[in-house]
Amino acid sequence: MINITFPDKQVRQYPEGITGLDIAKSLSNSLAKEVLSVIVNKETWDIARPITSDSEIIFQTWDNNEGKHAFWHTSAHLMAETLECFYPGIKFGIGPAIENGFYYDVDLPGNTTISETDLVKIEQKMLELARQKNPVVRQDISKDDALAYFSSKGDEYKIELINELQDGTISLYKQGNFTDLCRGPHLPNTEYIKAIKLTSIAGAYWRGNEKNKQLTRIYGITFPKQKQLEEYLVILEEARKRDHRRLGKELELFTFSQNVGQGLPLWLPKGATLRELLETFLKKVQKKYGYVQVISPHIGQKELYEKSGHWAKYGKDSFRPISTPAEGEFFMLKPMNCPHHCEIYKYKPHSYKDLPLRFAEFGTVYRYEQSGELHGLTRVRGFTQDDAHIFCRPDQLKEEFIKVIDIVLYIFKTLEFKNFTTQISLRDPEDHEKYIGSDENWEKAETAIIEAVREKGIDAVIEMGEAAFYGPKLDFMVKDALGRKWQLGTIQVDYNLPERFDLEYNGADNQKHRPVMIHRAPFGSMERFVAVLIEHTAGKFPLWLAPDQAVIIPVSEKFNEFSKNVLNLLNNSDIRTVFDERNEKVGKKIRDNELKRIPYLLVLGEKEQETNTISVRKQGEGDKGNMKIEEFINLIRNEVENQLKEI
Repeated sequence: MINITFPDKQVRQYPEGITGLDIAKSLSNSLAKEVLSVIVNKETWDIARPITSDSEIIFQTWDNNEGKHAFWHTSAHLMAETLECFYPGIKFGIGPAIENGFYYDVDLPGNTTISETDLVKIEQKMLELARQKNPVVRQDISKDDALAYFSSKGDEYKIELINELQDGTISLYKQGNFTDLCRGPHLPNTEYIKAIKLTSIAGAYWRGNEKNKQLTRIYGITFPKQKQLEEYLVILEEARKRDHRRLGKELELFTFSQNVGQGLPLWLPKGATLRELLETFLKKVQKKYGYVQVISPHIGQKELYEKSGHWAKYGKDSFRPISTPAEGEFFMLKPMNCPHHCEIYKYKPHSYKDLPLRFAEFGTVYRYEQSGELHGLTRVRGFTQDDAHIFCRPDQLKEEFIKVIDIVLYIFKTLEFKNFTTQISLRDPEDHEKYIGSDENWEKAETAIIEAVREKGIDAVIEMGEAAFYGPKLDFMVKDALGRKWQLGTIQVDYNLPERFDLEYNGADNQKHRPVMIHRAPFGSMERFVAVLIEHTAGKFPLWLAPDQAVIIPVSEKFNEFSKNVLNLLNNSDIRTVFDERNEKVGKKIRDNELKRIPYLLVLGEKEQETNTISVRKQGEGDKGNMKIEEFINLIRNEVENQLKEI
C-alpha cells in the first residue's frame, strides 16, 4: 500500500500502481469525470499513469491551467494523427499546448501546401478520430530504440530532439495509428475532445532559427463541450474587431514601413498625442512620489553591457555591436536602461541621508526579435520603457515597495483595469547557490515584499523558485475586457547590479554600504501598453486620454466661420478639438466620427449660431442637448478631473 496525501493534508492508503483517475473515482464519480491531469509530487502526470510510491497529489480539471494543458496537448497529437492520414510522408517538429489551444509545426511532403480551406476537412477527421475513444498510451523507451523508430520513419526533426535527451528520460505516446516523442501529460483517451476549431496557418522556422527550414505551423483549439467553443468563437470575433493593429490603422495612431524596418513603429500625430498624454500622466504621478527624470543615450559601449551582465543575457537577441573608426571600439544599441542609471548614481558620492534616489526615464531600448516573432506593437525591435530605478537602504525597501504598488494600483484604477492578480516570486528554498546576495538581505527583501503586499490588502500567489537570480519580484497580471491576461507592471529587487557596478553610500556608521536597487515599470513598455489599452477599450479611450476629445460638425458650409470660432475657443481652453469641414451630409459625418471613437460630437447649425450654443452628442450615449460653450468646457473639465482623481 502507498500513502496518498491530498491538498487538505488528508492521507489515504491505496494499492501500489493505482492511477490518478482511479483515486478520483474512489472519491467522487463527478470528480472522475472532470479531472484531466494530476500533479504528483509537484510534477504533472497523466491521470492514467500508475503511482508507485507515497505521493502528494493535486487533481487538475478544465478550470486549471495544467488541466487545459493536458487537454490541448492531446489535441495536438490528434491533429498530427489526422495530418498523417491526409499527407503520408509528413514530418513533425514540435506540437505543444499554448495559452489558448495548441499548434504543430510540420514539414509537408514534396510541394504540398495546406490552405485555410483545408482546415475544415482536418477538423472533421479529428472529430471522427476523437469519437473512436482511442486510449492514449505512454511508453518509456531507450534512446537507441527511440532513434531506431524515428529513423525508420525518416523524421529528422524528432531524431535531432532525441539526440539532445538523456537516456532513461525518453517516452513515446501512442493513440490510434500515431506515435509521437513526448514527455506528456495527456488525456486517458480521445473521447474527451468534443469540439474542435483550427484557427490559423503560419510559417515558422525550425527551432526558431531563421537559418533552418521554414515549417508550416497550424494553430487550433479544442473544448470538452460544443457550447464552450461557440462562446470562444464569439470572443475571438470580438478580439478581431479590437485587434490593435486594425484599430491603430483605423484611428491613425501608428504605422510600420518596410523602408524603416520591421518591428520599428512610426507614431502618427494622434498616436504621438496618446503617448505624450500617458507620459505626462505618469510623470505627474512620479513627481508626487519624489522621482527625478534623467535621460541616457540610445547607445553605450559594449563593455558597459558586459559589466552589467546584459551582454551575456541579451547578446544573442541584440543588434550586432557598432564598430567605430577607432580600433577595438564597439558600441551597442541600448538593450536596457539600468546600466546607464547605475552610472548616473555613481557620478558623485552619496550619504545614507541622500537615499532613496529615484531615477525615472522614458528610455528607448532595442532588442532583435526574429521577423516571425514580431506582432504589431506587442513584439517590436525598438520600444520605450517607463523605466525607473530606486536606490535605497535595506531599511527603506518595504516603504519604497509600497509606494511603487500605490503607483501601479492608481494606474490600473484610472485606466479601469479592474481585474488583476499578483504573483510574488521568491528564492528556491532548496537551492540558494544560484542567487547573488547574502541570506540576510534576501530574507529582508522577501519579507518586505510579502508584508508590503499584505498591507495593501492584495491577494498574491507565492511562487517558490521563480525569483530572478538577483532578487525577488512582484508581477501584476491584468485581465482585459475579453478576459485575456496581460502582464503589466513588474517590481524587482536587485542586489546584482549594485555589486557589479560597485555602488556605495556612506552609512550612519561612517562605513561603506551597498544600496538596494528596485526596478519598476508600471506600463512595461509604451508600445505594448498602448496595444493592450487599445484592445481593452476597443479604441474608446477615456476622455482625458483621447487624442481628439471633440469634433465640430457644421450642418452646412455657411456655418464654417462660426465653427472655426468655436474650434479656436475650445482648443484655447485645452480641449483637443478637430473640425470636420468635409462637404458631406451631417448623418455621414456623425457616423464617420463615431467610428473614430471621438468622445464628443458637436453639431452646429442655424439655431446654435443664433444662440451661441452647441448641440452635443456623446459617444455611446447619443444626444445630450444644447448647451452654452462655457458650460461644455466645464463639463469636459469636470469629467477629466473625475477620471484623474488623486490617489
